[in-house]
Amino acid sequence: MLRRAGFSLRLIIAMVDLGGTALALFLARRLRLTLPLGVYLDKPLYFTPLFYLLVPLVWLVIFVTLRVYHPARMLRYLTDLQSVWSAVTVSALVFAGITYLFFREFSRFLFFYFYLLDLLFLTIWRLALPGLLRRFGHKLGHPSRVLIIGAGQAGCDIRRAILEHQWAGLELIGFLDDDPAKQQSGCLGHPVLGPLEIATEVVRTHGIEEVIIALPPQAQEKIEQTVLGLQALPVNVRLVPDVFSMIFIRASVEDFAGIPLVGLREPAIEELGLVAKRAFDLVVSGIALLLAAPAMAAIAVAIKLDSPGPVFFRQQRVGENGKPFTMVKFRTMVVGAEAQETKLTREQGKGPPLFEKRPDDPRITRVGRILRRWSLDELPQFLNVLKGEMSLVGPRPELPWLVEQYEPWQRKRFAVPQGLTGWWQVHGRSDRADHRLRVEDDLYYIRNWSFWLDLRILCMTVKAIIEGEGAY
Repeated sequence: MLRRAGFSLRLIIAMVDLGGTALALFLARRLRLTLPLGVYLDKPLYFTPLFYLLVPLVWLVIFVTLRVYHPARMLRYLTDLQSVWSAVTVSALVFAGITYLFFREFSRFLFFYFYLLDLLFLTIWRLALPGLLRRFGHKLGHPSRVLIIGAGQAGCDIRRAILEHQWAGLELIGFLDDDPAKQQSGCLGHPVLGPLEIATEVVRTHGIEEVIIALPPQAQEKIEQTVLGLQALPVNVRLVPDVFSMIFIRASVEDFAGIPLVGLREPAIEELGLVAKRAFDLVVSGIALLLAAPAMAAIAVAIKLDSPGPVFFRQQRVGENGKPFTMVKFRTMVVGAEAQETKLTREQGKGPPLFEKRPDDPRITRVGRILRRWSLDELPQFLNVLKGEMSLVGPRPELPWLVEQYEPWQRKRFAVPQGLTGWWQVHGRSDRADHRLRVEDDLYYIRNWSFWLDLRILCMTVKAIIEGEGAY
């Protein structure tokens, strides 16, 4: 449905990318000749016009290989920005290798200027793209009049998507549905034109070019009758599989020997993203453990002097894909604290599943209170990160007994590695008492994951620790 406008959009984006890259190369050459940096040029700067053909060619191949222009990424701006930065970096490295092999006299400062300018130009272009689409996007393709058959949840979701993609020239005419109540009330401001039996008449009368069938599985017979009735008309007919309630995080459609397969539980983070996330975890956690080693030794001594018991607190938690592991923290409570939890929950007037942290918890030791204030009790979890049981950023690993009480939708939070810190931790920490809100925050993180979102959460975590909000 979006193919015509989508192809035009991808072609325009690619042309602007290549044009911006060529402009960056031109300005980089001017900067190398103008700025008094680097070695003094006692001879003309080595530069051949061949570079204006070679560089765009390398960029185009790398960008296409890394799927920068994939339709699914066109309007996911944060993800797209990340993919552009990655593609520019890979392209620059490939170009650096080519210049090293064949153009040894190519200026290193020129290359540095070019890389920074290209990142700057393509970033500004991507940030300006949403506004440009809102203003001029309707000119990308021939307007298509759309009819949705089925005014249920699936149909309303399609309506919302059409309104969000108005740049594609899609014009929603209305719905068809056999429910009399929906025929009177419509669907979110759009009319329900009548029952399914008048589909062919509505298509002819309104000049419909796209029909989207969004009926539940139990309406299989009606779907078949509608499709057969529309076969004689020059209209595109598409079917929305009403399986949204079964989709884990994201769905995919693939062709296997001519048979369409809908994937209901696809990885929330793509393979390259997982590799980058794991590499970042290893580097940062390794450096953090080395730098924090003296402080961790001092904390261990303080815990032993403050109260009897072990230095570390080990607890079974549920990790990625529901796999259990042992999480390690510095002990901040007296020995036997878990046995006292039932008594405390009775004082709160709640059952154990709803027990929440509280600032006046009598089980916390003096040193433990300080450790919790500055989140120093979490330092040993860098070991869990190194072992691959956790990540720096992600939903917090949950207790097994609480997971057993999860509703099916809540289990979606285990689709990614569980983390030291996460989205809900930087939005209130222990102050977020409503567990349902915490899970919704975790699902928001999963659906919007990007490497840059992880960096943002880490920066916000430092701020939250310094301010001490909800730390107890």
